[in-house]
Amino acid sequence: MSLESVLDTVALVLVLIGAVLCLTATMGLLRWRDVPTRLHAATKPQVLGVLLIVIAVALSVRTWEVVAFGIPIVLIQFATAPLAAHMVGRAAYRNRTTDEENLYIDELQHRTEQPGSTGAQERPER
Repeated sequence: MSLESVLDTVALVLVLIGAVLCLTATMGLLRWRDVPTRLHAATKPQVLGVLLIVIAVALSVRTWEVVAFGIPIVLIQFATAPLAAHMVGRAAYRNRTTDEENLYIDELQHRTEQPGSTGAQERPER
């Protein structure tokens, strides 16, 4: 068995695992009902799935240009997905679209009830 066939097999397995992770992220968006669990389901497996697919493409093509093109893709995914999820989660909390009965610890309550905050004063009542 040559090194090229081993690398192609590893790339195939990585693409399959990455695709399954991206599929589970999509299923999590459809399955869960509130914003925090949807965000968790969307960001964690999606970022890892994209990372595995980029690594598989780099192993399959085996050129430095592909590696140089893949590094910014991975870095942008690592930077934007958690940041966007954080902002969407905070906006959902302020709009009261989260499932507040199932929150074990409300870490944002003390921050939004401070004077000068734009949190509790602007949150509409249910």
